[in-house]
Order: sequence, then structure tokens, then C-alpha cells
Amino acid sequence: MKLQLSKWGNSLAVRLPVECTRAAGLREGDIVDAEVTAMGEIKLTPTQPFDKAAFMKRLRKLRAGMPMTATTVEIMRREDRY
Repeated sequence: MKLQLSKWGNSLAVRLPVECTRAAGLREGDIVDAEVTAMGEIKLTPTQPFDKAAFMKRLRKLRAGMPMTATTVEIMRREDRY
């Protein structure tokens, strides 16, 4: 698919056809990361917004698998090594 560059202020812009945005699951206001490869290709990747609730849920699950143990200082004090 060929797209034409247009002037937008001091920049150049490309309009993305609706077929592309639908296929990528993009909507107006979404943010994408732009990367230029070593071959000069332009790669746009949709960014995922930070989901604090999902992050906290994952963190709780990870912590559940990490039992609390004595700290290094507590072990050293018990063994009179400080």
C-alpha cells in the first residue's frame, strides 16, 4: 500500500487508512512508538497503556511465590558474626 506524505506545520505526516488502523486495533488518540531500522524502514508499534491494576495483580502473584526469610543482618546477629 502506497501512502503519500503531506506537510503538517514544519513536519511531514502520513494518513493511515482505516483498514490499517482497524487491523492494528488503533483508535484516535492512541499512542504508537516509531522506530527507524538500519535498513531505513519506518516501524510503528502500538504502545500498551500502563494498567496499574493488572500490574499489582501480577506483583501479588509473584510475591506469593517468594516466602519471606530472615535478612542477612538478622542471620549475622544470630550467628554473632557482626
